[in-house]
Amino acid sequence: MTTAQVRQPKRLADYQAPIFSITHTDLVFELDATATRVTATLTFKRQQPGRLLLEGQQLKLERVRLNDRVLTAAEFAQTAESLEIFAPGDTGVLEIVTLLNPEQNTALEGLYLAEGVYCTQCEAEGFRRITYYPDRPDVLAVFTTTIIANRNELPFLLSNGNKVRESRLPDGRTEVVWHDPYPKPSYLFALVAGDFDHLHDTYVTSTGREVLLEFFVQKGALARSHFAMAALKRAMRWDEQRFGLAYDLDRYMVVAVDFFNMGAMENKGLNVFNSKFVLADDTSATDTDYFNIESIIGHEYFHNWTGNRVTCRDWFQLSLKEGLTVFRDQEFSADMGSPTLNRIDAVKVIRTAQFAEDASPMAHPIRPEQVLEMNNFYTVTVYDKGAEVIRMLQTLLGKAGFNAGLACYLQRHDGQAVTCDDFVQAMQDATGYDLQAFRRWYSQSGTPELSVKEQFDAATGKLTLTLAQQTPATADQQEKLPLVIPVKIELLFHDGSAAQQHLLILDSSVQQFQFDNLPQAPLVVWLEDFSAPVKLSTDYDVEQLLAIASRASNGFARWDAMQQFWHKIIKDAVQQSALPVLPEALLTAFRQWLITPLADLALTAELLTLPDFDTLAAHYAPIPVDALLNILQETTQLLSKALLPELLGCYQQLTTPAYHYSEADVGLRALKNRCLHYLAFTAEGAKRVTAHYQAANNMTDILAALHAAQHANIAQAGELMADFAKRNEANVHVMDKYFNVVAANPRDSVFDALEKLTAHPVFSWKNPNRVRAVYGAFSQRNAPQFHRKDGKGYALLAEVVTKVDAINPQLAARLITPLLSWQRYDDGRQQQLIMLLRELASLPMLSDDLYEKVHKSLP
Repeated sequence: MTTAQVRQPKRLADYQAPIFSITHTDLVFELDATATRVTATLTFKRQQPGRLLLEGQQLKLERVRLNDRVLTAAEFAQTAESLEIFAPGDTGVLEIVTLLNPEQNTALEGLYLAEGVYCTQCEAEGFRRITYYPDRPDVLAVFTTTIIANRNELPFLLSNGNKVRESRLPDGRTEVVWHDPYPKPSYLFALVAGDFDHLHDTYVTSTGREVLLEFFVQKGALARSHFAMAALKRAMRWDEQRFGLAYDLDRYMVVAVDFFNMGAMENKGLNVFNSKFVLADDTSATDTDYFNIESIIGHEYFHNWTGNRVTCRDWFQLSLKEGLTVFRDQEFSADMGSPTLNRIDAVKVIRTAQFAEDASPMAHPIRPEQVLEMNNFYTVTVYDKGAEVIRMLQTLLGKAGFNAGLACYLQRHDGQAVTCDDFVQAMQDATGYDLQAFRRWYSQSGTPELSVKEQFDAATGKLTLTLAQQTPATADQQEKLPLVIPVKIELLFHDGSAAQQHLLILDSSVQQFQFDNLPQAPLVVWLEDFSAPVKLSTDYDVEQLLAIASRASNGFARWDAMQQFWHKIIKDAVQQSALPVLPEALLTAFRQWLITPLADLALTAELLTLPDFDTLAAHYAPIPVDALLNILQETTQLLSKALLPELLGCYQQLTTPAYHYSEADVGLRALKNRCLHYLAFTAEGAKRVTAHYQAANNMTDILAALHAAQHANIAQAGELMADFAKRNEANVHVMDKYFNVVAANPRDSVFDALEKLTAHPVFSWKNPNRVRAVYGAFSQRNAPQFHRKDGKGYALLAEVVTKVDAINPQLAARLITPLLSWQRYDDGRQQQLIMLLRELASLPMLSDDLYEKVHKSLP
């Protein structure tokens, strides 16, 4: 932990190429819980005049040797953050020996020991906690890693690349040597040592290479890793078929660990996963869990090319690999399941978390300009908005053009560390499409706002559409330029004429588009498939929105029309301080969808779902917290009462077969559980929910019953929760689900319940999964109690963040996010949030991770 108050931020404008390159990195680890010895042998070469300065943190230096000569203390300088060699020459071999204490590393960065497993996490700057090194992504070296450990305690010793040798030493230890032939930056280094259950399979690539696939999971969990193995093989095949990209090593390994800050990490050849995104079976995993596992398995595998073979020049270019790879995993998930549902889920993230980030003091472009702590780069803007920018490129260039651009990029820069500009240039060169103005998406922050005007001349059949864009000032940028914005539209005609799809390219502040010889004034469906990450305002009336929800050819557009419908209805209710008025046309549409669901049952469920609090809140400044919460609750009850016969009929019609994770069955469960959610608020709700829980043969249905019981506040809710906890107390991943449900309880009793959870045997302040399951769920899924007028919810999260910062700064910096957007709330809540942020800012030992976010957010 550094003294953040005197540390200067890093700036993209200050980037300088490395003074020295490292061509070969040879590492020897002698593992010990409190005194692991690391011997690093670095073959270096000067690239330009300057110092040989290596980064290092929390290291005990034993020895430095240059070209076989031990250096004296006068020949180098060591600080808390670096090691400088005074006269290294232009080429040479540097040997550095350091001692580490993995057992005390609760930050889970670098090399750490948790539950008997040694593990590393080096992205972004964790490698400097292992040895002194030029710990930056533009220094690429060939790594050879030797691991020495007690063979009885640690039978599996794993690292990047291919296994070269394994031998038994006379002292009862094992020595394993790994070699990765592809040059890589230090952030892609990995080491794992432990005792695991081991699942193996093979895959033959399109190039004819037979690849050994290996999963290493906790003892007793082998059966729960089969789905992830199958997902990996699907991802490998998909990447070959979609982009012509085949795997390049002889083995591909995945290790699942329970102590991990992230979802997973794409280390070359040895992916380390948070175990919640590997382990699944029908009794412990929901449909969402299965989806996430397949998506994240795919994401990390796809990084092999978009991130590993071609990597980032500097961390300001993070979206180069993450935005691109999120887009790739979204495309994969869409091909494996429902494209409509996948698109809806992705847009929900953008419209809630990402738009909120744009409106907060933490606003930044997908290629930021400066940062204090690199871990704070891992944002929904860099990842999810970055993916939307890549999606816009595919929209502009077409799939064939995009594929050609990606091929050009990978061939041109294989083995290099490059920039976002290099990526866009490859797209431009491969297609001839001028993308100069499009590059502004990389450097400009904020959410563009579009307004539209429609004018139809009945005499000539001419439709004129006027589009205008403007991006409001953000915390980091005042001046904004016009962006290139692809706007997909559909024209719907009342006389039964065939609908028309068009792509409008808006590249100036105001632009007109004309359509001739139309049979009549059409109903324009704007921003179909969410073709750009923008806010678009229209003057639809409720009848038009319901018409789009019923007739649009694009499933996302239908869902989006219902979101706009509810915003309009609820906004009127907020302004009038009254209950919402539900038009008869709405009830007619709902009845139709319940009596005769669409072929896509999952889409039907989404059409019947009210927007959540965060979605509605995005439309207000300040957010009318109490009014929105009350109206959502009242609207649910109104719908339950008005649609009781149809809800019950639909629920009973949807028979639940034996559990199977498939697109059709996911949709069936989604619709049935949506009906249950409404039915829970009826007179027979308690009976219905209890029967659903008792009959459930899968975790999706069980959790649906628990959530319904809790939100409808049925008398049996506590009894069902206790039964669930007792039946699953041995499975930590299921207990995380239990913690989630408890933390989401919208009643005052939640505070006592949260305190009791921290005393639960499976809870640990050192485990990010447990902390997120309790306090992440509370702050993100319990708006009634988190946003209490008296500030009790805010104060609790601030207390937790302070405690966690001393243990795991990266986790603390992520937990604090809901406290940062104080400007969005009323004066009373603003003052409470500002007071808490000031108290945090006054603490003497804040980590850089937390310090940066707190101080950026203060007025």
